[in-house]
Amino acid sequence: MSTANINAQMLSWARTRSGIALSDFAQKCHVDEEKILAWETGEAALTFSQAMNYAEKAYIPFGYLFLSAPPEDSLPIPDLRTIDGQGVQRPSAELLDLLKLMLQRQEWYKEYLKQHLSESNSIVGRFSINDGVTAIVQDMRKHLNIAEHPQRGNWEEYYRDLVKRIESLGILVMRQAYLGHFTRPLKVEEFRGFAIVDDLAPMIFVNHADAMGARLFTLIHELCHIWIGQSGLSDGSTQTQRQDEILCNAVAAELLVPEKEFSSLWNDQLENWQANLPALEARFHVSTWVLARRALTLGFVTQEEYGIFISAKVKAHKNKEASGPSYYTLKKAQISTAFSKAVVTEALSGQLLLREASALLGGIKPNKIAHFAKELGL
Repeated sequence: MSTANINAQMLSWARTRSGIALSDFAQKCHVDEEKILAWETGEAALTFSQAMNYAEKAYIPFGYLFLSAPPEDSLPIPDLRTIDGQGVQRPSAELLDLLKLMLQRQEWYKEYLKQHLSESNSIVGRFSINDGVTAIVQDMRKHLNIAEHPQRGNWEEYYRDLVKRIESLGILVMRQAYLGHFTRPLKVEEFRGFAIVDDLAPMIFVNHADAMGARLFTLIHELCHIWIGQSGLSDGSTQTQRQDEILCNAVAAELLVPEKEFSSLWNDQLENWQANLPALEARFHVSTWVLARRALTLGFVTQEEYGIFISAKVKAHKNKEASGPSYYTLKKAQISTAFSKAVVTEALSGQLLLREASALLGGIKPNKIAHFAKELGL
């Protein structure tokens, strides 16, 4: 067998970039750890088949292995995350690949809208970072057609309802917990969501690896980014020093849990502050995660108390077994309904190749797209 004349140094870079431990990577490649290390040091050569398999398992294009030096991994949208006031470095392969996929979807949908002579979205950039929280919240409520105290069941139903209302404004909402397969999870500690502004096809992404209660806050936080016309990757930190993130946090908090009403209902005489939460959850239709965050921003609980509470919620979320929705139900929940319907319609009408539609829809097999169309009600 002929050997692949690759740059061995690119092998260790690719594996490290993937975030996969040496032992796990060796198992994926069906070789022992010593063989992986021999390849990476150049002591042993790879066949073309082995090199192609290595690149696939590291989630990089095969051609990367022939480069003289690693390409620079940079985020294609502004990084608004902060740790101790500094931007977060070294994005994971999952995050970079996710952003690439979302930008591809956005670009396709934008061209689709152009073909259908759609006008620019009036929501994008309606306000700026210099506008007040109250004005933005009032405008959001007006366009989303929601009351200050909505009556729509529990917070999970409220979340789904808000997603539909946001999409009705021409904003794509994407949500998933992993990239393609559960072996490539999206890390909550890396990001909670992002917004990609565009005059025709603005997009919001919510990291569903996060606790269910936290997703609602992220959804509105990213919606605020669309409202002020700013793309960016967010971590939802309560300790951020960025004025844009502070504004979006404040808007999300006020829209979901109005300060005046919340403060009037908070009882600081209770022995345990968490005893406030059940009644407030029923009142505001948001999760206890959001309520605890609101209590923190209003000074009713300390950062330490909030941190302990959220740590327990995160632990409970990680220990909770997945309910296992059907494949198509999961796809419908992950991908914007407006986007899915556009792709499926174009594919079934012959305007889009089935394999291209499959890629845009996250791997739904070409021969199953007609079935997915029925699931979408088409």
